[in-house]
Amino acid sequence: MAGRRPLPNPVLDPPPEVRDIARTLEEAGHETWCVGGAVRDALLGLPHLDWDLATAATPPQVKRAFRRTIPVGEQFGTIGVLDRHGRLHEVTTFRRDVQTDGRHAVVEFGASLDEDLARRDFTINAIAYSPGRGTLHDPFNGRDDLAHGVVRAVGTARERMTEDRLRALRALRFAGRFGFRIEPATWAAIVESAPHLPRLSRERVKQELEKTMEQVAQPSRALTLWRSAGALRMLVPLLDAQPLWVLHAADFVALPDASGSAGRARRRTLVRLATLFVGGEHGGVVRTLRDLRFSNRDIDWIAALAAHATSLRPHVRGALEAQGTVGDAELRRWAAECGRTRVADTLRVALASLAAEASMGRGPEGGEEASGGPADAAAGAAFRATIPGRARAVYRRALRAAYRDPVEVTDLAVDGEDLMREAGVGRGPALGATLRRLRDVVVEDPSRNERALLLQLARDWAMQAGEG
Repeated sequence: MAGRRPLPNPVLDPPPEVRDIARTLEEAGHETWCVGGAVRDALLGLPHLDWDLATAATPPQVKRAFRRTIPVGEQFGTIGVLDRHGRLHEVTTFRRDVQTDGRHAVVEFGASLDEDLARRDFTINAIAYSPGRGTLHDPFNGRDDLAHGVVRAVGTARERMTEDRLRALRALRFAGRFGFRIEPATWAAIVESAPHLPRLSRERVKQELEKTMEQVAQPSRALTLWRSAGALRMLVPLLDAQPLWVLHAADFVALPDASGSAGRARRRTLVRLATLFVGGEHGGVVRTLRDLRFSNRDIDWIAALAAHATSLRPHVRGALEAQGTVGDAELRRWAAECGRTRVADTLRVALASLAAEASMGRGPEGGEEASGGPADAAAGAAFRATIPGRARAVYRRALRAAYRDPVEVTDLAVDGEDLMREAGVGRGPALGATLRRLRDVVVEDPSRNERALLLQLARDWAMQAGEG
């Protein structure tokens, strides 16, 4: 058993709206408790947002007690109660499982609080708090496991994993998020469960990957457990085949800020996901993301970031290692390759993957794992020392160049109509090729982005092509 870690003084202070819901149900004669992740996180001294409630009231009784409700999952006992601000709070009837197939459960109401807690996945999630009485109910010693940093299944681990195969992935996420170890019997049940994980819907697997990127500061803690347990091989074989350092790259991209805009948080999540696919064959990356039921928009973004970061990595590495200043033309070439709107995220992915390689002691050329000899160790240490300061400087300069200078076809002083009308360029593939060639000219020297000069270049190329 790991040494006991002192828990912070818990601030078990549910929002007033949650207390009002609990008080309304209690006054109607229905025992009601706060349960789930908010209780766990409060005991750990972590931010906690969504307070769920468990009650002896049946779904019809919950609906009668409140003016505005939503049947979130009424057949499973869950009713959403809307507070005066329009925020939804889930209220679930005490229940017990009477049948399960590893994906879906048939539940029965009329259970006690202890029976309800007994059907939960892990002891750290089976703690209840009464806002009215200010008391904790912890029949499975979850607080002790929180103090010792342990993920332990409630009751018999094998039975818990058989009831719901998703619990194996949740255990790996909790261990990664909190830096906990997994209790041996629970770990054995997870490993035994791995061959059955493909029975999970692909949407649920996707959600677990996303939650890992959204909640775990160092996703490698969870992902390496996925690999060790066999879950990665069964669920996402492309990632299982990746070098180990790839699974560490997302550690070097900051967590999404849940307090900021949803769009910014989502974009940061996609950047973290893209680090997992660096070096992967583009078609395989797209197929994997499609199989995991990502949206077409997310597939395009993640796959493009991974592909461009893979292409730019050697150039970015060279820029970090260079003794002199990287030229603006080089930075514009990066932006031209991945596009102005993608350059920031592409560089985040490339820099994170390079930092992951360096952190694992690889040589600066990024080939095989470092041999461990003095030369390799010195080269790896020298490269690691360059990353933080130079990376920030290169990143800022690249963004300035991308948004200040011409780097895309649309930035040219001429367009396709101009080339067809005044330079004799025909419609079709030749037109697109000429525009891209002109784009490359002005990327090298923005001062050449003048209408007359570009038209003359296009005429010369068209004439040469005709002569050929």
